[in-house]
Amino acid sequence: MPDSVNPPQPPGRGARKALPVIIVGSVMFSFISYWRVAAVVLCDLASTAFYIGGIVEQAIGKAAPWFIMGVMLFSYCVRAVYIESCSLFVRGGVYRVVKAALGGFPAKAAVSALLFDYILTGPISSCSAGQYLIGWLLELAVLVNPKFAVTDAAVRADIKQYGSVLFAVAITLYFFRQNLKGIHESSGKALRIMGFTTVVAVVVLAWCGITLAVRGPANSVPYLPDLRPKVEIEVETAPDRRTGELREIWRRDPQTGQLIPKLDESGKEIPKINRLTRHQEDPLGFLPRFFPGVSENLRSINGVLSLIGVLGLLVAFGHSILAMSGEETMAQVYREVESPKLRNFKKAAFVIFSYSLILTAGISFLAVLLIPDEVRMKDYADNLLGGLAMYVVGPAWLRIALNAVVVAAGFLILSGAVNTSIIGSNGVLNRVAEDGVLPDRLQKPHPKYGTTHRILYLIVGLQLFTIVASGGDMVLLGEAYAFGVIWSFLFNALSMLMLRFRDKREREFKVPVNIRFGEFELPIGLLFVFCVLGSTAVINLFTKEVATIGGLTFSSILMCVFLVTERVTHRNRKGTQHEHIEQFTERSSEEVSAQAVGSTNLYRKLVAIRSPQNLYMLQRAMEESDPDTTDVIVMTAKVLPAGEEAPNFAELDRYDRKLMTAVIELAEKSGKHISPMVVPTNNPLFAVMNTAKSLGVQELVVGASNKFTAEEQLDQMVFYWININAGVAAPLTIRVLSKTWDFYYDVGGGNRIPRISERKARTVAELRAAGVGVRRVLMLHDNTSHSRDLFDTVLTMLDPDVVFDLVTLAGGKPQNGSSTASSTSLVQDVERAEKIGREVTVHTIEGEPGPAIVELALAHDYDLIVLDTPAVVEDGAGPPPWQQYVREHASCAVCLLSLPAIQREVVDKTPSARPPHDPPRAG
Repeated sequence: MPDSVNPPQPPGRGARKALPVIIVGSVMFSFISYWRVAAVVLCDLASTAFYIGGIVEQAIGKAAPWFIMGVMLFSYCVRAVYIESCSLFVRGGVYRVVKAALGGFPAKAAVSALLFDYILTGPISSCSAGQYLIGWLLELAVLVNPKFAVTDAAVRADIKQYGSVLFAVAITLYFFRQNLKGIHESSGKALRIMGFTTVVAVVVLAWCGITLAVRGPANSVPYLPDLRPKVEIEVETAPDRRTGELREIWRRDPQTGQLIPKLDESGKEIPKINRLTRHQEDPLGFLPRFFPGVSENLRSINGVLSLIGVLGLLVAFGHSILAMSGEETMAQVYREVESPKLRNFKKAAFVIFSYSLILTAGISFLAVLLIPDEVRMKDYADNLLGGLAMYVVGPAWLRIALNAVVVAAGFLILSGAVNTSIIGSNGVLNRVAEDGVLPDRLQKPHPKYGTTHRILYLIVGLQLFTIVASGGDMVLLGEAYAFGVIWSFLFNALSMLMLRFRDKREREFKVPVNIRFGEFELPIGLLFVFCVLGSTAVINLFTKEVATIGGLTFSSILMCVFLVTERVTHRNRKGTQHEHIEQFTERSSEEVSAQAVGSTNLYRKLVAIRSPQNLYMLQRAMEESDPDTTDVIVMTAKVLPAGEEAPNFAELDRYDRKLMTAVIELAEKSGKHISPMVVPTNNPLFAVMNTAKSLGVQELVVGASNKFTAEEQLDQMVFYWININAGVAAPLTIRVLSKTWDFYYDVGGGNRIPRISERKARTVAELRAAGVGVRRVLMLHDNTSHSRDLFDTVLTMLDPDVVFDLVTLAGGKPQNGSSTASSTSLVQDVERAEKIGREVTVHTIEGEPGPAIVELALAHDYDLIVLDTPAVVEDGAGPPPWQQYVREHASCAVCLLSLPAIQREVVDKTPSARPPHDPPRAG
């Protein structure tokens, strides 16, 4: 808080014109619940359930469900890596993590690959959604009137392709508009989409389970992948063996159950040609050209315990890795997760894992089990859920209705994936721009919504270009999609592995399975994740041709763009070091009111700040505030030079922006919304108190003055407060905070706001965990029997969960005026405590005990200091000077305990009873 105490100048001739206050807003400054986080990510992850089974089965055969389930289980390991990275970097993601560990160039390479994934996520999802809808409309047209049927296969394909492109463009523009308004708006849409999809998924899965119980499986699910080159299958018109309907199906050998390949005139199998590469489709990709011997062995896997067997499993795993997209979006939305941030993030991660495992793996298994082999990949490769709807038990009209609902759910969730791709791309490019790689003007906030609209325009422009250029070709988009997924995961895992050894900071979360050898810690879990991702990424380079060629090309182009823009930006800064300053929206208000700052809660807390390096008071205020009941308003008083004419409008200068940047970063870390404001004034102290009155706050939090004592500071504040309130001491709680002490002063009886821990805690342990009450106790033990008695009292009084430590003086000199110290008293007390399971740490201090104890309590974060009051005090004498020093300077509570003293008067005045055999005495 500013320290000026000059009284406000009265208005009159020559008085400065009153300036409006500046209400500050930040880019995408809103926080969302873990359900919304899960919904945003699941719109990408769960949407793959609608097409991943068909893509993987076309590559590795009917064993696809096992590998999809394996990828889903492994996804939780990758998610744990992202959780740990977010615990270190609030504005995290691949770019920030990789740069911290590997440097700028690898970070640009990683983010280039990642953006390739995001740029394709939107088009492939929107085009798929469009094809769902167009296909359903074509079927509906036939039901309405058979004359509307499109019999020409080529025309039908063109309608689906170009119709899906139009719908994809419309969906992309819709979610662009939602993101322009802010993530809270778009996450709400995602939550509603996931709600509807969940209902449909539960109905379909339950119905499929009943069908499986009634009819049994139509096919078996093999364990080993089929890595042979793909061939065309012979077609015939025959009854469907499950529904009995006459339809065009693939021929199947009734003896072996295998599909019969289509042969040419010479009796050779006709290869299935990839439209892009013009070569036969082969799950081994480039491998046969470079390693023909190994490739032949891979095609005939007889077991998984050999090196070839493991390599074959990794090839199949690599083809299934698409099922794990969406992880990076988690890191990008971590910034917007509400408090308690990391706990909510873990909840979201578990919800995502459970949902995607059940839906994606469940659909893949049920599709192979219920849909006959001869129609599954022929008619439902891109729509397995729709195929399941048509092969459940029930009348035809009911199955058609179920299929319509599935199409609606697929259309919605695939559209939601477009939203996820925009959110993820926006987050990634913002991290790059914050680092000075892209021009700062790209982050200029939207004047109305405060979002980075220029980056959003860039992202959507690239996605629209991809949609139109690809013509909605799902094969092209799907093949290239996996490149960015696996390589961004690999860069992130490698970086977090290196940071385990380079960055020794305490982490709120670590990837599990860590073995410690003294001070060295071996991260087994991280190493496992890195090895699996690394081997999969290398294998995919050889087995996925389109992804490798397309991914390397796009990433190289984007990498060059980053290098050029970084050089241009650096040149424009003329060699000065880049410093990230947040972009803000500025809104002027002629008056300070709760409505002006958007305060709607029951309680309001005003925090006065002045320096980016000293925001301890704001940190504590946010930690203790309940966002459901309390609005935190942050103000800084902007002192205008004396004699300077007031400008016609208020604006933020560079120092204001730097201060507000620090405020916003602190708010993001806590996950709680705040309302920053700048108040131009000629008297900062008066401005603070006047703002408190105008806002009707219950609590005012300020930092300790560096010019005045706390008593002087409070006197001045109370003086202004009573004057502003016309001589009435209106209720207000003033809290003065520093890193070493915390003090409350209640004016007019005070008006304290309930802390979040007080409202939500259900046990004493929860209160302590939230920072309320006593967690660590320090007691002075001077090696005397008196201290032993005091130790017993405190030890048995404290809860076992409370840390209880001792401090003793070097040489064991008594400090309480009691008996001579014993060298064994302290040792015996510590040993006795250990026998009953209480570990007691003993600190030894030298010199004056007062300052030494105060410094020790501050260094070890003790909440309570217990001192023994002197056994004998001379009349009129106070406590020893060192005890008085501790009481006045300690950063925590001080408790003076006294044991029963020797009484100075007769205590028991009851007459003694005369024994019955004693004769009476004269007198």
